[in-house]
Amino acid sequence: MNAPYLIGVTGGSGSGKTYFLEKVMEAVGKEKVTLISQDNYYRSLDQQPRDENEIVNFDLPECIDHEWFAKDIASLKKGESIQIQEYTFNVPGAKSKTLVFKPNPVVIVEGIFVLHYPEVAKQIDLKLFVDAKDHIKIKRRILRDKEERAHDLEEVLYRYEKHVMPSYEQFIEIHKREADLIICNDHTMDKAMEVMISFIKNKIKDAG
Repeated sequence: MNAPYLIGVTGGSGSGKTYFLEKVMEAVGKEKVTLISQDNYYRSLDQQPRDENEIVNFDLPECIDHEWFAKDIASLKKGESIQIQEYTFNVPGAKSKTLVFKPNPVVIVEGIFVLHYPEVAKQIDLKLFVDAKDHIKIKRRILRDKEERAHDLEEVLYRYEKHVMPSYEQFIEIHKREADLIICNDHTMDKAMEVMISFIKNKIKDAG
């Protein structure tokens, strides 16, 4: 078996990475592509850094157990399955599931810091950066955090100003120039999706 082809997808919070990947996975088939997210490698809450107001900051590179993340990606690339526990972002009542990932011909690695960690980035064969204007990203962030994480507007805006944007400017945006493809998602990503879907299908076909 050939080593899986790794595609890394990154970009700022609210840029549309999740939507993009949902559509791509839907088109190529979830049984043929493995999608693994950085989000399931957050350290426990007691290990998370806090800001000057004692608010947990989930938007710093040290929040992620990146050594474990890189190790699991290496295992997938060697053709080994991995198993991790789903991270629920401390949502009240949310039940964590055991997630199993298999080394399909194409593995997609997703997260805001996938190009920041050298031990992760060096394993990626194709690097994608999903981009969008700031006012569009914050709108999407407000809607997501309200629906999925039960955060009120004041909390979302605080985190965006104090955590999200400083982290984007310092740790994420600088890696845009390292990307093989930059996908602009101010309005639509339909053409980019078509290209990626066709590319992934060809990779799967070549793998036999």
